[in-house]
Amino acid sequence: MSRHRLPPRPECPEVLRAVVGFDRPLQTLFAQVFSHTPEADDPEAESVRDDIEEGDEDGEILLWVGTEPGELLDPEAAIALVTPYALIPDDLARRLRADMDAAAGQRDGAHQIEVKRILFGSQH
Repeated sequence: MSRHRLPPRPECPEVLRAVVGFDRPLQTLFAQVFSHTPEADDPEAESVRDDIEEGDEDGEILLWVGTEPGELLDPEAAIALVTPYALIPDDLARRLRADMDAAAGQRDGAHQIEVKRILFGSQH
């Protein structure tokens, strides 16, 4: 899975961060936008998990597209979803395509196959 964290636009003070990337097991790009919450803004608040990137447990989800197999396959479409909220690097579409290309030919492991069967009723 790839994950590109994007800083919020200056005119969007409610936005904590945006994220786009490629989820290889689901074969979809995803786009997420998180807003500020009291917990996200409190430097004294401690995370209950320490195995995730800083800030990923904070914020309220404003937008999350790309949760279904094959839902979002166009890098420009993923970027368009977060553009109102985040500053977009010029090479982001190229990097997302490279993420997708790097995952080509990779197969699901036994656990991924089982989870997909449970969640979606089939092996995608």
